[in-house]
Amino acid sequence: MSRFLLIFIGTLVGLFSIEMLNPVQQAIIQPFTGVLASISTALILPFDDNVIAQGRVLRDAASGFAVSIESGCNGVEAAIVLIAGVAAFPATLKQKGMAIVAGFLFVQALNIVRIISLFYLGQWNYSVFEWFHLYLWPVLIMLDVLVVFAIYLNWLGKSAPAAEAL
Repeated sequence: MSRFLLIFIGTLVGLFSIEMLNPVQQAIIQPFTGVLASISTALILPFDDNVIAQGRVLRDAASGFAVSIESGCNGVEAAIVLIAGVAAFPATLKQKGMAIVAGFLFVQALNIVRIISLFYLGQWNYSVFEWFHLYLWPVLIMLDVLVVFAIYLNWLGKSAPAAEAL
């Protein structure tokens, strides 16, 4: 257990430190956040042609309402927590790699649902938007990380060779 905690905490500190570096923000995080805005817009456009993506901002052309996807809202931090958990748990590099890629995709899929829901909640009722943004969605995103990690652990248990009866 102490090995897990040391690797988990060390990975968290390392990845969060790297993520906060200005060159990393400029070259990776901000462009990635813009991609999230573009994907969200592409998913909305068949149903609502008033949405516009401008960098990391989703804007409603009719009402002028906009949401900006900022650090902490792009799912990167949640993915870092998942990566740290996967890295700390004993498994092969292939298993860890598959879990990190699949987990990242699951976290980002839910995050896109989050972005789209907040975009419409903000237009409907700003108080409800704030409550969902500050309280409900952060919990749901971290719950997603926990569920993905639990699925990973279950998958590891099933892929391990069966213990021989004594």
